[in-house]
Amino acid sequence: MTPNQKPNQPYDAVPVAPQSKRGGVGRAIGIVVAIVAIGGVAWLVRVRTQAPAGQGGAPAASGSAARVIPVTVSIAEAKDVPIVLEGLGNVLPLATVTVKTQIDGRLDQVLFKEGQNVKKGDVLALVDSRPFAIAQRNAEAVLARDQALLDNARLNEGRYQKLLEQKLVSEQQLTDQHAQTAQLMAQVRQDQAAVDAARLNIEYARIVSPIDGVTGVRMVDQGNVVHASDPTGIVVLTQLDPIAVLFTLPEDDLPKIAQKQKESPLVVEAYARDGTTKLGKGELLVIDNQINTTTATIRLKATFPNPDRALWPNEFVKARLVVTTRKGAIVVPAPAIQRGPSGTFVYVVSDDGTAQPRPCEIDSTQGEIVLIAKGLRAGEKVITDGQSQLAPGSRVSTRPQSSASPAP
Repeated sequence: MTPNQKPNQPYDAVPVAPQSKRGGVGRAIGIVVAIVAIGGVAWLVRVRTQAPAGQGGAPAASGSAARVIPVTVSIAEAKDVPIVLEGLGNVLPLATVTVKTQIDGRLDQVLFKEGQNVKKGDVLALVDSRPFAIAQRNAEAVLARDQALLDNARLNEGRYQKLLEQKLVSEQQLTDQHAQTAQLMAQVRQDQAAVDAARLNIEYARIVSPIDGVTGVRMVDQGNVVHASDPTGIVVLTQLDPIAVLFTLPEDDLPKIAQKQKESPLVVEAYARDGTTKLGKGELLVIDNQINTTTATIRLKATFPNPDRALWPNEFVKARLVVTTRKGAIVVPAPAIQRGPSGTFVYVVSDDGTAQPRPCEIDSTQGEIVLIAKGLRAGEKVITDGQSQLAPGSRVSTRPQSSASPAP
C-alpha cells in the first residue's frame, strides 16, 4: 500500500501523478544536442578527408583519392607495327616419294644410309640385271634376223619392178612382194621395241633418286627379291629444303589477304607451338580455291627455306602472315585497356601525379600490344597495373614495367 492509497482502495485505482513540465523540456534539449553533435561529426569528417586545394584555386581531390596508390605505367609509343594474322598449321614436305623397283628381281645392293641426304639422280640400289641383259641380246638377235629378211625383200621388190616393166612378171607378183616387204618392216620395228624394252629394264635395275631429299628408314634389306607390285617400296624420300607450311585463317580475312598478295609477296613466319620460338621465314605461295563451309576457314600454303632443318614434316606450328605494316602507329600494352559502360578507355598519369580516365578507340590488337586509333599521343604515361583501385583524380606513385611487352 502506497502512502497516498486509502484503505480498501484497489491497487490499480491509485492515481498516477502527471509528468512534470521540467522532464519534457529536458528530453527535447537532449534531442537537439544529439542532432547538433551528429552534424558536427559529419562536418569534421568531411574537412579531414579533403586534401588541400592545389595551386590556382583547383578544388581538392575526393577522400578516396587522397591515398597514394602504387601503379605500373608504360609509355605510349609511336612505331611501325606489322599487322599479323595468326593461324594454326602443320609442316608439309614439298615432295614425298616412295622409291620402288620397276622390275622384278633380287636386290643386289643398297647404296644409301638411312637419313642420308641424296641428290636427284643418285643411285640408291641395284637389282640383278643379268636376266634383262640376256633378254636384250636375244631381242637384238631377232632384230638382226628380221632386218636381213627386210633387206632381201626390198631387193626382190626392186627386181620385180624391173621385170614388170619388161612384162616378164605379172603386176600381182609385184604387189605381193610389196606386201611382204611392208610386213618385214613392221616386224623390224617390233624387234627394235623389244630391244629398247630390254635396255630400259637394265636401266631400271639401277634405282636412282627422283628428287633432292633425305632418305627415311629402309624397308627392304639387301638380298630380298623385290617386285614392281610391292606396296611398301624400298625407302621413302622426303624433300626438306625448301619445305611448306599449310595453315588456316578465318574466311573474313580472305579479301584483305587476296588484295595484298596482288600488290606484293606476303611474308609468313613460322613459330613453334609455344608461340615464341621462331622456326623460319617464308613467302605465301597459294590461297586455296575453296572455303571450308564447316569451319568457315580458308587454307593457305607458304614455302620456307629450311637449310638448318628447323621445320620438320607433320610438325604443328603457328603461322603468322604479315599482311601490311602500320607506319607510326600509337601502341600501348594490352593490359592498359579498360572497358566501361561508355566503351574502352585507359588511365593516363597527369603531370600533377593523378590518374585520369581517357576514352580511346582501338584499331587492332597484335599479340600483347594494342594499336590506338584515337585518344592517345606518343609519350603519354598509361597505367598497366593497379587500375582496380583507381578513381578519377586518384593520386598515384608510378613504377615502370619490369620488361617490355613482346612484339607481335
